[in-house]
Amino acid sequence: QVRLTESGGGSVQAGGSLTLTCEISGNKFSPSCMGWFRQGLDGKRTGVVSLWRGGEPVYADSVKGRFTLSRDPVTDILTLQMNGLQPEDTAMYFCASVKQFTIRSHCEMMTFGDYWGHGTQVTVSS
Repeated sequence: QVRLTESGGGSVQAGGSLTLTCEISGNKFSPSCMGWFRQGLDGKRTGVVSLWRGGEPVYADSVKGRFTLSRDPVTDILTLQMNGLQPEDTAMYFCASVKQFTIRSHCEMMTFGDYWGHGTQVTVSS
């Protein structure tokens, strides 16, 4: 059974930094697309960043220049470095991946999600 496990959430003051990690286990194949989504108090889940294997990360406009995603090519561990955090970044952050393949545009448009983690909370105070 495929499992995504997030870690690294917490509480920081505005301007602070956090690093989130996502580990995938139980998968036979390396997924072509992985990324992070977040869900705020409004209950809406939105894409934060996605990464197509062999490509460059695609970031939501709201986090460009502040968040940086990397993916270990061997372990598929995703690392999301979040700098300059603001109260509007407060949300539950979820890691997501596809089973194996997807259309690249689905990845870059952040319209994917065969597997999801349970989420990790990020709270930013002003």
